[in-house]
Amino acid sequence: MSRLDRAYEAFDDRLGLSGAQQFLGKAFPAEDSFLLGEVALFCFVVLVLTGTFLGFFFEPSTTEVAYEGSVAEFQGVEMPAAYVSVLNITYDVPFGMLIRRLHHWAAHLFVASLGLHMLRVFFTGAYRNPRELNWLVGTALAGTSMFAAYTGYALPFDEFASTAAGIGYNVAVSIPIVGDLLGQVVFGGEFPASATIPRFFFLHVYVLPLLIAALIGVHMVILLRQKHTEAERDEDVKGRPAARADGSDTATGATTGSDAIDAVDREDDSVVVGLPAVPNQVAVSAVVFFLTLATLSLLAGLLPVHNVAEYGPNDPASTPSLVMPDWFLMWGYGFLKLTPSWMSFDLLGVHFSSEFVGGLVLPGLVFVAVAVWPFVDYEQEPVHFTANPFERPRQTAVGVAAVVFVMVASIAGMDVIVADLLGSDTAAIRPYLTAALFVVPVAAGLLTYSVLRDSADASDSGHGGDNVTDERSDGTEDAGGGGS
Repeated sequence: MSRLDRAYEAFDDRLGLSGAQQFLGKAFPAEDSFLLGEVALFCFVVLVLTGTFLGFFFEPSTTEVAYEGSVAEFQGVEMPAAYVSVLNITYDVPFGMLIRRLHHWAAHLFVASLGLHMLRVFFTGAYRNPRELNWLVGTALAGTSMFAAYTGYALPFDEFASTAAGIGYNVAVSIPIVGDLLGQVVFGGEFPASATIPRFFFLHVYVLPLLIAALIGVHMVILLRQKHTEAERDEDVKGRPAARADGSDTATGATTGSDAIDAVDREDDSVVVGLPAVPNQVAVSAVVFFLTLATLSLLAGLLPVHNVAEYGPNDPASTPSLVMPDWFLMWGYGFLKLTPSWMSFDLLGVHFSSEFVGGLVLPGLVFVAVAVWPFVDYEQEPVHFTANPFERPRQTAVGVAAVVFVMVASIAGMDVIVADLLGSDTAAIRPYLTAALFVVPVAAGLLTYSVLRDSADASDSGHGGDNVTDERSDGTEDAGGGGS
């Protein structure tokens, strides 16, 4: 026995390395859309690395200090230390502007890939039994990521950031009973308080990344235990390795003896047919990682990000002419803008303001609707094949209506731009935007349902009226919301 074999045997006796061989053979369906979760994972890795770099130079303080950097117009001016440190990162720290841009675009791509991942899971029905729990994890991951982004773009403490943070503060303190306490804990008191930036920094750098990492870890553990779903097969699979859908058997070509699988029936959903984790899926993941990094590098090299020098430091006496959140928070901002003041009311001696209704209740209802959907579209028996969206008119219509609803709400959040394009004012167009928020999604959903139902009826009649659709459906992916 060689020294290498003896070393392996020693580690195997202590750590049970041979048990990892089962994982190394787990099957990953060869579907490109399944890689959206990996894109999100790799973006999070980039966020952690670039955020660590930026954290070395960022000073989470509102204490006034004299600026002595490269921006001529601010030379010798007393400004908040947080703002000064961002100027230094951008214009004086080597590679600071590039790293800051990488961090910015990684955050945007992270949320975008999460959203697309969840849409794919939704439209293919991959959230169904037994994967409801992972859908809940993904929903929590999406909400946590959005809050992490909010705490991040408030950190520079420029005019834009302070105005955006002020809007968040007003929404937070509008919560009945606990609003004032929440304002003290999260914002450090009445905004802008000297403790606001340090607390946002703590949340953005420590608390929320750890929570996101934990949610990703839980998602991955559930995913590896349950395995991926896969699209329905067109025919029996011969000579291909496979794995049990419950994760109990391996999926490598090394499967031998009585456990060998020479053929898999096209309707057998107890096995997953795909690429073994090692080396095939690892190679695919490496390609996805470098493509993600290349995309982020291209965006960071060519596209600018938030220009703190243009906005200037926080000035409580002024407000920027145009303040809007990032695109992934725009829909919530739209709810806040469209909620009329008359929706403020008192109930049992407790005041409920329109800010609370528009800023928290309506967005919260959206997240609740997303979270409970697997229990609305519920399957009594486990489903391991994904669904064809075109064969599920009702579910697909609901999904289309929901996407359009968020899009209209986002447009409402940009009402200043819309009014300017129309040569009108925001007060004049808001009634139309409010009507569109209810009418357009319903119309889109009904149109989708009508088209898909007619298509399904035509397909049935073309086959002599027999329904040839397998109830277990056709499609893609895995165990819900936010993983690979």
